[in-house]
Amino acid sequence: MEMEKELLLEKIETDIKSQFLNESTGHDYYHIARVAYMARQIAQAEHADAFVCTLAAWVHDIGDYKLNGGVDKSEELIRNFLSEYSLGTSLIDRIVTIVSQVSFSKGKHAESLEAKIVQDADRLDAIGTIGIARAFAYGGSVGHSIYNPIDPTQNTSVQHFYDKLLKLKELMHTRTAIAIAEKRQQFLLQFLEQFYKEWNMENECLN
Repeated sequence: MEMEKELLLEKIETDIKSQFLNESTGHDYYHIARVAYMARQIAQAEHADAFVCTLAAWVHDIGDYKLNGGVDKSEELIRNFLSEYSLGTSLIDRIVTIVSQVSFSKGKHAESLEAKIVQDADRLDAIGTIGIARAFAYGGSVGHSIYNPIDPTQNTSVQHFYDKLLKLKELMHTRTAIAIAEKRQQFLLQFLEQFYKEWNMENECLN
């Protein structure tokens, strides 16, 4: 049974890679793969269902509104995608429910341990050094400026740190994710400190 599950996950990874490899908003195959890997690691540490967490992580961006012109098609597209693998209705229902609770923007509370783990894994990929890179990749893809010193609260890539990224550490559920988030948060703060120094053209030669 475990071998069958691993083979299924490998097939799903191959399909996800073909669909998302060249995606350019920071929600590409590599993001999904990192979330899947992290979800598996957290699940094992937290004694949750690692197969369900990994499966949900692999499909969590299918149908996301950011990739579908602002329209969320997650449930429809995930069901269509997973039905190709002849999975049972109850498992598909469970995966759809987990994914529906992952997104930060939807504001839903993760209810099951598995949903909390996938949400943690997805949020961890939004902070730290890769989270910084993804923030600017997404900002550029939707036409956001890097920063607006005249109106700092304008919808820019830097403002996204304050609107979302810096809040994520406090929203983690599992002990494993909390520990990782503590470390990654420091990179966000260090980046912003250095960003403002360079933006304001402080004379670093004097330091």
